[in-house]
Amino acid sequence: MLTMVSQLEATGIDSSFHPTYNIEGLVQVFTSPHRSFFTSVIAQALRIAGQGTPVLVVQFLKGGIGQGHEHPVRLGQHLDWIRCDLPRYIDTPELDEAESKSLMQLWQYTQDVVSEGKYSLVVLDELSLAINFGLIPQAEVLAFLKRRPSHVDIILTGPQMPQAILDVADQITEIRRSHQP
Repeated sequence: MLTMVSQLEATGIDSSFHPTYNIEGLVQVFTSPHRSFFTSVIAQALRIAGQGTPVLVVQFLKGGIGQGHEHPVRLGQHLDWIRCDLPRYIDTPELDEAESKSLMQLWQYTQDVVSEGKYSLVVLDELSLAINFGLIPQAEVLAFLKRRPSHVDIILTGPQMPQAILDVADQITEIRRSHQP
């Protein structure tokens, strides 16, 4: 019996290659009253990164690991994951000066790398909460979405997504719990 094994390596993929045809990027929203759906979003991000596409995951309200945008976690060759450089998880609109500064630095960094076109998919986790808490102005988010490079896909997550964001979304996924007897 002859067994053949094949292995694919992504090391030869040139992730800076952009095809000559333009594919319009999408704005996708994943929302739920429950905050337990991030697994499906990160699975999508990992799958896309595994295919050689540069992906950025930004968690605006998660902290506790002293990370910040200066120290991204790299998952595989093509997925960067950053959190706010905070000692705690943000669950209230009241931030001290250092926390507010850290959040604004992360938001500015996110806008800068997206405008550079460094990533083809950007996940903005719990951005709806940051907007609803008044920490990141909704008008800035809408302007950011409008001026992003046309090929960049954006995924926004969080409960109670503002209607203005839903109005510009190309795809809205509402995750609900099913109650079966």
